[in-house]
Amino acid sequence: MIDSPLPDSAAVREERWKAEARFFDEQSDKIHIAPIDPLTLARYRPPHRLRFNKEFRLHVLGGLQGKRVLDVGCGEGTNAILLAKLGGAVVGIDISPNSIEIAGQRGRVNGLGDRVQFLCSPLETAPLPPASFDIIWGEAILHHVIAELDTVMKKLAEVAKPGAIVLFSEPVNFNRTLRRIRFLIPVHTDATPDERPLEPAEMILLRAYVPDLRSRMFTLFGRLDRFLLPDYNYERSSLWRRAVSGAIATLDYMLLSLPGIRRLAGTAVLYGHIRHR
Repeated sequence: MIDSPLPDSAAVREERWKAEARFFDEQSDKIHIAPIDPLTLARYRPPHRLRFNKEFRLHVLGGLQGKRVLDVGCGEGTNAILLAKLGGAVVGIDISPNSIEIAGQRGRVNGLGDRVQFLCSPLETAPLPPASFDIIWGEAILHHVIAELDTVMKKLAEVAKPGAIVLFSEPVNFNRTLRRIRFLIPVHTDATPDERPLEPAEMILLRAYVPDLRSRMFTLFGRLDRFLLPDYNYERSSLWRRAVSGAIATLDYMLLSLPGIRRLAGTAVLYGHIRHR
């Protein structure tokens, strides 16, 4: 029997999945497996400081006790472990086998048992039960799947419970001039070939699935954190580094509340209630 060739769109999708898996498999080789840092866990318990991106997101979610959470593009499980430690029942999904293996080890090291589960699969074909999640969480994942964004959102709408909240933190580009300037600065970043920040066209698509979509902008001068915080580790940085980072976050929070400045943000927290399909 001769296998029939995949349709062009399916073949492109399969190749993208393979390329993404290879990229993140390589990245996961650098990960150290250890219990969650107590300082990190303490930081993300209430009360939250809204000037910091992840603390803002957790404030939006409120309490996680009794909530089922889908962590889309969970990687090595950093957020899934945190969300489970904060009371959620979490399913993490990612396309990278190595990342999922590490995430599973992290779950065991942190003694989470069945409060966190990990699944290696493209989201589009994942065997997730319909209408089963209260919260859809993702960090820097949608900008990897722009070509399939409509399909991805359709899948998320299927697995979300009625009234479920969707919350993503994504790189954004709402100012083309600033983007061109960024490319002139020789800063190394690990990136897959087809990723790019979300643009206004993607916001329109997202609103078709999240009618009450809201956004909170971050990362104006906060772009300097890559130079200020070793390994982006705020909790284990020195007092002066945390103080400077906090001052920058406060300045960003104020400036990015202004309509004319919002378009200069590098990151947006996008949230609302996904329309159940």
